[in-house]
Amino acid sequence: MSADADAGTGAERGRVGGAGRAPGAGGGRLGRLGAHDAAARRLVDELIGRAVRGLPAMRLPAHRDGFVFTLRGDPPVAAGTSLRYAAIVALGVRHLPADRRKEALGGATVGELVTALTGRLEDTGPAAVTSLGDVALVCWAAAETGHSRLELALDRLAEADPADGRAVYTVDAAWTVSALAAVRDAGGPPAAERHLGRAGRRLLDGLRRGGLYSHEVGGTGLVPRYRAHVGCFADQVYPVQALARLGGDREVAAAAAVAERICAAQGAAGQWWWHYDARTGGVVEGYPVYSVHQHAMAPMALLDLADAGGPDHLDAIARGVRWLAAPPETGRSLLPGRAPGEPVTTWRKVARSDPRKAVRGVRAATTGLRPGWRLGSLDRRFPPVAIDRECRPYELGWLLHTWLVPSPRE
Repeated sequence: MSADADAGTGAERGRVGGAGRAPGAGGGRLGRLGAHDAAARRLVDELIGRAVRGLPAMRLPAHRDGFVFTLRGDPPVAAGTSLRYAAIVALGVRHLPADRRKEALGGATVGELVTALTGRLEDTGPAAVTSLGDVALVCWAAAETGHSRLELALDRLAEADPADGRAVYTVDAAWTVSALAAVRDAGGPPAAERHLGRAGRRLLDGLRRGGLYSHEVGGTGLVPRYRAHVGCFADQVYPVQALARLGGDREVAAAAAVAERICAAQGAAGQWWWHYDARTGGVVEGYPVYSVHQHAMAPMALLDLADAGGPDHLDAIARGVRWLAAPPETGRSLLPGRAPGEPVTTWRKVARSDPRKAVRGVRAATTGLRPGWRLGSLDRRFPPVAIDRECRPYELGWLLHTWLVPSPRE
């Protein structure tokens, strides 16, 4: 197999069925959403088309990380680079038809992108990739595309993942499980299966008494004590996805319990809130509300859970998607101007007019002292009326991955 040709990746070999369908066509997840809520389906269809057209503006062909960190402002200006965002783009773009893959990647193939990402894992010294989450995402992309350098990525993942009981960030732990589950599904080596067993147990054991995750698992010490009880939305959805993909009755039941908590807490207009108390399952602070949570990350986790035999949360998914078009906080859509070639799919978030993030800090501290303790005056002083005019490539990658990945039901 040639790692540099799209013909060598799993999506193109047909291992992942349905990859040749045009976005928005046919059944699958989009069909299930459309049968449940036609308006939400139309919005996702539009977002997918805009993502394909917008990704080339985020591409950095001359840079090894492949993609910018963000497009910020109106009109948008590129800033920074991101290896992990490029890996997420690879996970999403691989599900597009061949011509649209190249369109989204500015003429490159998915194989070429993953080759560049795995090459970054060979760097040493100051350029070395040491983040467990970054390595896990690259490994996941290599596994899903059947890349010839998967063994290298697996070796680096084993090196990056501490085996001595040290704490790791919950999101990194979840991505490690998802990556190794993809390796298992591709018929990976026994060592990867053993690593998956350890990583899965760590994630299961990290679930707190309140039915949610805090910001770290496998130990303590990464997070200041005053907010050690707090877990963000990402700390919930990535474990739901990972446990669902891991499979097994205990794992799916744990994922379903977390999903039930966040769905019960969902806002009246479909908002997926930001910070939770892992001890009680309550909301610590709702804002910001992020667009990517609404159109991609929440649906991604909940749909993976349903595909694993867990409960179906299509109502919550549809409400979350519809929030983008008419957020009551601002009265303005999170979709910027829809001109041809517009590189921004959605504005990044609705946030409080609180540039120093004081509300989040205060609420972490007060709920740490007494669960549920909220200072209502903060809501009045810092209303959630600010729109963050920014868009990042991982938002588009997860969007494509969420809605175009074929499910076992197909």
